[in-house]
Amino acid sequence: MPRLTRKEKQAHTRTCLMESAARVFTRRGLQQASIDEVAEDAGYTKGAFYANFKSKEELFLAMLDEKFTQRIEEIERVIAGEGTTADKARRAGDDFTQMITADPEWQRLFFEFTAYAARNEDFREELVTRYRTMRDRIAAALQARSDEFGLEFGLPVDQIALMTCAMANGFAHEKLLEGDIVPDELYGTMLVALFTGLASLNDAPAAAPS
Repeated sequence: MPRLTRKEKQAHTRTCLMESAARVFTRRGLQQASIDEVAEDAGYTKGAFYANFKSKEELFLAMLDEKFTQRIEEIERVIAGEGTTADKARRAGDDFTQMITADPEWQRLFFEFTAYAARNEDFREELVTRYRTMRDRIAAALQARSDEFGLEFGLPVDQIALMTCAMANGFAHEKLLEGDIVPDELYGTMLVALFTGLASLNDAPAAAPS
């Protein structure tokens, strides 16, 4: 096996630390988990941790960046793909549901850090920055689709992106709390209802002047 370069070794160490952090944070909770525990679980020293991350918060944000990148790439593929708007909405909903059901521990961790962000202004700003970046990319993908095919959504694309993210978080929260009581297809249905409603806004007659 060829020897890893320094850059490859660092990338491998970061990946191991993030994987261990997910296990330790989920098992112990954000406040109780220590950097020592994360490093030990990964098979490294505390020094190796600090060579890659300044804090637990920075490590989580690196994990979030990875998750958000995967998610937005999936959304962009769906939006740019074939099919009607309803087909794409259903497909996007199914993809999201598969993601959260495949890794429920990540969802628990995500909501714990979200609650933590509400009490820590610096961390909240970092988290919100990432939220906005993801929403901006969703809005850009919707706008590109609109420009290419002359579609009208009835609302500004940035508002639509915000609505889809808010719905996703609400669905994920309910799914985490109630499990199978919440149907897997519900988020897809919500998205279909949203985009069907948006289309109807374009067909609605303008209000008569008073």
